[in-house]
Formats: sequence, C-alpha cells, structure tokens
Amino acid sequence: MAKTAAALHILVKTEKLAQEIMAKLEKGSSFDHLAKRYSTCPSARNGGDLGEFKEGVMVGPFNKAVFSCPLLQPFGPVKTRFGYHIIKVLYRR
Repeated sequence: MAKTAAALHILVKTEKLAQEIMAKLEKGSSFDHLAKRYSTCPSARNGGDLGEFKEGVMVGPFNKAVFSCPLLQPFGPVKTRFGYHIIKVLYRR
C-alpha cells in the first residue's frame, strides 16, 4: 500500500528568496502568512496547503523530501523544475 503524507509548501523562483523565507521561519514567522505573501503556487491562498497525497505523485526531489524530512519543521530549499520549495510535512502514514 502506498504511503501518504500531508504537507504545506512555499514555492519561489530563487534560492536566495527561499533562504530568506527559511530565516524568517526560524525566527518564528507564520508558515501560513509567508506562503500567502511569497508563494507562486495556487496553494498559496490556502497557506501553502497541498492536502494529502500519495508517495510518487509529486515531482521527484519534492517527493523524496516529503517522505524523508523531519515532521512539522520547515525543510528546504528543495529545487525542482518549478523553482525552490520550502516544505513543512504535517504527517506521513
């Protein structure tokens, strides 16, 4: 049976901006607020919420990060063909 996960993400065009957002998160900024402000993904309006998805559905580097990074902590930046992602995994099953 395929594993599933639920995650939030912030997608930006540059690694520099992704690093700046990670620094803001480390200082306690809200993931929801930063996703709405910076993310270029349509999920931004929902605070970056991608909902639940099965392993293998997302692009390779993103999928690998979601199914291996620590839970409930911002992780990244992860580079894909879409740009740079900061990922926060809510749970894995």
